[in-house]
Amino acid sequence: MAKDRQMPDAAVHHIALAPWQIDTAHTEVEFAIRHLMISTVKGRFGSVTGRVSYDPANPGAVELEVSIPVATVDTRVEPRDAHLRSADFFDVEKYPVITYVGRRVEGDVSGDFVVVGDLTIHGVTHEVHLNVSAEGKIIDPWGNERLGFSATGSIDRGDFDLRYNATLESGGVVLGEKVKLVINTELMRPKQG
Repeated sequence: MAKDRQMPDAAVHHIALAPWQIDTAHTEVEFAIRHLMISTVKGRFGSVTGRVSYDPANPGAVELEVSIPVATVDTRVEPRDAHLRSADFFDVEKYPVITYVGRRVEGDVSGDFVVVGDLTIHGVTHEVHLNVSAEGKIIDPWGNERLGFSATGSIDRGDFDLRYNATLESGGVVLGEKVKLVINTELMRPKQG
């Protein structure tokens, strides 16, 4: 990891002092899935909220709660987005929110580490590991503290009972099973005093 991305020990310890809020305007949760077995379709969710508390002296005590309104799904094709919101996929009427609750951190939060947590989609919960990289810590122009992180992971959509598919005449299926996840986030803690 590049030296300029590392946070000093004091900065890492400071994370434990108060919860950090996920900055919705500077957070993206994106996904990618194979389409027709020849290409990849990408999408994102337009809104992410949550908070994070972490004590580097006790990584098992991480508190991470993320909430994503499923209706904000956006693949840049409205008919496809409407289909994703339907009972064939996410069933937004019945399961309006995706949640991720972190249970522990493995590794050094100032560098590259793993967050282990419970992801709930479509009413089904499974443990999901996210590979995370710390991107830095700053004080913004308004005096707020900010942390940047990027993360990747993958899930099998069938594990979450998202099984809609169709068989192609040439063999294969319309949609792949593996969904790749890419997350970029800024955490923000307002200026004290």
